[in-house]
Amino acid sequence: MNVEIFADVVCPWCYLGQARFRQALAGFEDDDVQVTWRPFQLDPGAPSAATPATARLAEKFGGLERVHEAHARLRGLTSAENLPYEPERGLHVNTRDAHRVIWLAGREGGPALQDAVADRLFRAQHAEGRDLGDVATLAELAGSAGLAPESVRSMLASEEGLAELEQDLGRARELGITGVPFFLFEGKWGVSGAQPAQTLEAALREVAGNLTS
Repeated sequence: MNVEIFADVVCPWCYLGQARFRQALAGFEDDDVQVTWRPFQLDPGAPSAATPATARLAEKFGGLERVHEAHARLRGLTSAENLPYEPERGLHVNTRDAHRVIWLAGREGGPALQDAVADRLFRAQHAEGRDLGDVATLAELAGSAGLAPESVRSMLASEEGLAELEQDLGRARELGITGVPFFLFEGKWGVSGAQPAQTLEAALREVAGNLTS
């Protein structure tokens, strides 16, 4: 079974969703599931130079009080999944290069390496306040997940991966995806949002049944 996950690494709901999907896979107990991460940009116009995210969120959602309420809600949800979460440290930055690194991981090492790199970038953004727009930081983080840092630096110094990024972003638009995470099963069936693990596991079982019927 092929599952594509459209997500943006700066999205806390995607951070939560990827943890819940891992739980769903564990409950599904079927090794024949190939997961591919696909890019989505919540703010394609975000600056390449990182700035504190809190001010940007306050501007977007109507004040600091609402931001703190959202942080508190997500802190409870991420805690239930044993995910470290420190949103006050988060940075507002363009995610184009981070998506290129995730794409490179998939090309160089397949789904397992791509998933490891995506997970590392999620934690760096949502628990560590790292700058995902910085080349050296991306190379270090990817290296800690198993992708050669020199490959990351070489790619980001070129235009490699840009065409693939634009193609995937265009496909997301064609599919009508307006929010993430979005889970696309076999290119046909979609589940939107950071659904509970039980819901995602049920979707896996339903699709598996459709494939064998």
